[in-house]
Amino acid sequence: MGLLPCFLLALLFGWGQSLSADVLYIVTDLGTLGGSNSSGEGINSSAQVVGESSTSSGLGHGFLYSNGQITDLGVRFASAINDQTQVTGAAYTPSFNVHAFVYSNGQTTDLGTLGGSDSFGSGINNTGQVTGYARIPGTDDAHAFIYTNGQMTDLGVLPGGTSSEGLAINKGGQVTGSATTSGAALFGSHAFIYSGGRMTDLGTLGGVTSVAYGINDSGQVVGYSDASGGAGHAFLFTNGRMLDLGFAGSGFGINNAGQIVGSVGGQGPFSSSNRAFLYNNGVTLDLNDAIDPGLNLTLLEARAINDSGQIVANGTSTNAPPELAHTFLLTPIATPVSEPSTLRALAVTGLILCLLLLNRSLRAPFSRATD
Repeated sequence: MGLLPCFLLALLFGWGQSLSADVLYIVTDLGTLGGSNSSGEGINSSAQVVGESSTSSGLGHGFLYSNGQITDLGVRFASAINDQTQVTGAAYTPSFNVHAFVYSNGQTTDLGTLGGSDSFGSGINNTGQVTGYARIPGTDDAHAFIYTNGQMTDLGVLPGGTSSEGLAINKGGQVTGSATTSGAALFGSHAFIYSGGRMTDLGTLGGVTSVAYGINDSGQVVGYSDASGGAGHAFLFTNGRMLDLGFAGSGFGINNAGQIVGSVGGQGPFSSSNRAFLYNNGVTLDLNDAIDPGLNLTLLEARAINDSGQIVANGTSTNAPPELAHTFLLTPIATPVSEPSTLRALAVTGLILCLLLLNRSLRAPFSRATD
């Protein structure tokens, strides 16, 4: 074996791997319900996806994507799905209010309200508990709720506040979302976690407002917070601390491995300047760099991720307006983030192995000559 084969072997072991790591996901366009756009929101362990899509009439309806088919659920929108294919969201009532619901086995159950006109389902766990928010009678305020065993319970508000909204729930029944506080400015709110009958303020990154969008079974929370300089940054709340992920944007979902998905850019939902991201072990990956460039897609936001690393993202054809966005399912075909140090280590390993083989081959004729 000569030096050239050694060099080629080193490429195979290390640097060459970076060539095959460009495309990390298979991308599936989930389509629409006959309209021009769709927006995915949730995913379960079977890669069933829910969200909202425009129909041929132009109205928005909740959808369920399963086994390659997108189905109209006949509701206003669908927000979340659990591993039993139970779906929650909001559906119109005969009086044209909207109520939180659970869809299961083809049947839609109205969850009612906290006494006001409307309610909205945002999250559902594998035991069928639902969180969301509902209007309070006689006010314009809404309160977060948890729905368990046929009963909707008001989770209340933070001290001095008047409104709250539950946005996600984990298997232990911990709820996260946002709630107004006494010191918040107009439209200001703080992220919270509700656990053991108590709502706890998670604070901010130094600014006025924070919102929590996702929670995993370990109680880690992700979302958006104003920083002290005024810009909104994605955050991870873990071990009692809110950590700045270091960029403008928002975290929307987190799985039980701690992988976070969201949107970089911070210019509002579906802004054409936003980019979907995956944050894994301190490394942020633009998901647009991890798909086949020949697809001519721009992924604007990633909304949810399951424990297999499958991601629900919303995006458009390159240069198309955000209002024509579709929902996409990203299925990993390789480890999402390969660190350069790992690749270099593999290359060095391959080179050392090759040189050892070369040295052995050079010594072999001498050994035979002295036998």
